[in-house]
Amino acid sequence: MDKRVTIYHGDITKMGVDAIVNAANTSLLGGGGVDGAIHLAAGPQLLAECRGLHGCAVGDAKITAGYLLPAEYVIHTVGPIWQNGKNNESAKLRSCYLKSLQIAVNSVLKTIAFPAISTGVYGYPKQQAAEVAIKAINDFLKTNTSLEKIYLVTFDKQTTEIYRNLLAI
Repeated sequence: MDKRVTIYHGDITKMGVDAIVNAANTSLLGGGGVDGAIHLAAGPQLLAECRGLHGCAVGDAKITAGYLLPAEYVIHTVGPIWQNGKNNESAKLRSCYLKSLQIAVNSVLKTIAFPAISTGVYGYPKQQAAEVAIKAINDFLKTNTSLEKIYLVTFDKQTTEIYRNLLAI
């Protein structure tokens, strides 16, 4: 595993990185879980800016300012809803990571923090989601050297252990 990738167990809204990634819904107007926490911590200006983005497709990503967050930017990405792997979910989830990383590089950012996209209310199995995330990040880092640190942020012990086991391989 690339040494630029590390696990952080805690609250993504407290991270002082260049950008945090929001596991958003297609409206980008806030929701539950990580999305709701980011909108709450960032303040009402985030919602106002998101309104002007006119939503986001599944697998795509868009960037906004971080407002009251310690992170300067928020990269919003919309993960797939799990449908037993029968609706190209892994390709859509992979796209979330790759598009978010590309936005970070295009914005000349050095540090980025990802939540476990789609593993909450969207129901993506944590092990499978982690495998997709790590593979996408590793593939991206093979040809992109400008990012200095990528954090895989976990909120629960199960996800932390899954990432630890996968990164040890």
